[in-house]
Amino acid sequence: MLKLWIFCREREREGKAVMESEFQDGKEEVLQAWYMDDSEEDQRLPHHREPKELVSLDKLRELGVVSWRLNNPDNYEVDEDLKKIREARGYSYTDICEVCPEKLPNYDAKIKSFFEEHLHTDEEIRYCLEGSGYFDVRDQNDQWIRVAVKKGGMIVLPAGIYHRFTLDSNNYIKAMRLFVGEPVWTPYNRPHDHLPARQEYLDAFGNKEVASHAVKAN
Repeated sequence: MLKLWIFCREREREGKAVMESEFQDGKEEVLQAWYMDDSEEDQRLPHHREPKELVSLDKLRELGVVSWRLNNPDNYEVDEDLKKIREARGYSYTDICEVCPEKLPNYDAKIKSFFEEHLHTDEEIRYCLEGSGYFDVRDQNDQWIRVAVKKGGMIVLPAGIYHRFTLDSNNYIKAMRLFVGEPVWTPYNRPHDHLPARQEYLDAFGNKEVASHAVKAN
């Protein structure tokens, strides 16, 4: 039974890895990333450093951040490429969320909570159907990288990565949320380095010195 379980897990990982190389054409048109400055100005501004320090999407992959460019966000219900991603990665749950002052209940409180640095114990998967927004993630040296996602961009933040979200100055995003099984949206605001998901993330993607320090701190 154990051998069967290991075999199934390996096949699952292989399927995910293969899918990660699909649907990459034109991705830079809908996903861009850069290192952020330390300004406390409006969080919706780009916050580029001076001079700008752009980050490649390959660098994001080193942090465990997976992304695709899908070409049919207006007809996502019949998008075969989206279906392939969902089947390969087990994304059985979906819903649609619109974030803007007019449509999100308790908008001010929600936006504030989204921008609190936090992690999840499962992946965070978002497919931008309309509008745009920023996903900020920490690199191996604890520096903020801002990832701009536009219509057609799909992004996966791995379990255990510290991150946050904000709208940009357009103040609108319509996104599909995906999940494996029943959704669990619980955010764990930093610090939560003792969680197994955080330790597993550091083991897989983190700076080994940071990972060692986090273990000792517990």
